[in-house]
Amino acid sequence: MKHTRVTALAAVGLAAALSLTACSGEGSGKDSSAQGASTPSPDASASSSSPSDGGSDSGGSTANDTKPDSSGQNTQAGTGTGSGSGSGSGSTKGASKAGAKVTFCKTSNLVIDAVDAAPDKSSGRINITMINRGSSTCSATGFAGVDIKDADHTSNPIERGPAQPRITILEPGDTAIFDLAYTIDTTGNSLPSPTDILVTPPNETHTVSLDWPAAAGQIRGAYTDVQVYPTHTTK
Repeated sequence: MKHTRVTALAAVGLAAALSLTACSGEGSGKDSSAQGASTPSPDASASSSSPSDGGSDSGGSTANDTKPDSSGQNTQAGTGTGSGSGSGSGSTKGASKAGAKVTFCKTSNLVIDAVDAAPDKSSGRINITMINRGSSTCSATGFAGVDIKDADHTSNPIERGPAQPRITILEPGDTAIFDLAYTIDTTGNSLPSPTDILVTPPNETHTVSLDWPAAAGQIRGAYTDVQVYPTHTTK
């Protein structure tokens, strides 16, 4: 009888112990699950807040591209572009100013004339003058292009004489001069019969036609024996 009661008590105690163990395991599982959902892991926290993250950098870059600085220009690519354009623009303006000081004289701004200036009866010389009637200073430096038109309506280019060009700067009202040189034919048998002198100022493309001076001596030889010399000032 006593043995049976001890056995029964042992069985009840074992059942109670098993019941407590089961309850304890079930509660531990619930706590672990709740803790995992509410507390982010260290890796996840670093990933969402690190400034090296691709999405975070993209957002920052866009803001910098569109945000103006204190000068009103964009702070990223806009600044670089503006700087490059400013530097190029400055260089172009500098070149334009330098060119404006020494522009070549335009044919339309020059009053051009031809006169006989032979120093003696054997040396033929025709002086061609160019007066700057423009409103700004210009350069007439170099050789003018010259053709002589004959009575037979042919045009003959004149070769350059052996001389170096001199700088010829004309202020408004100033005069440049160049000459045609040749030997005068005193026999009366000259073959050339010049009627006009076609003049194109240095570094120009527009030509003017001048009458051959009536008092000029006849040309000995051919038009290839006439030479044109570079311009110079009369000062």
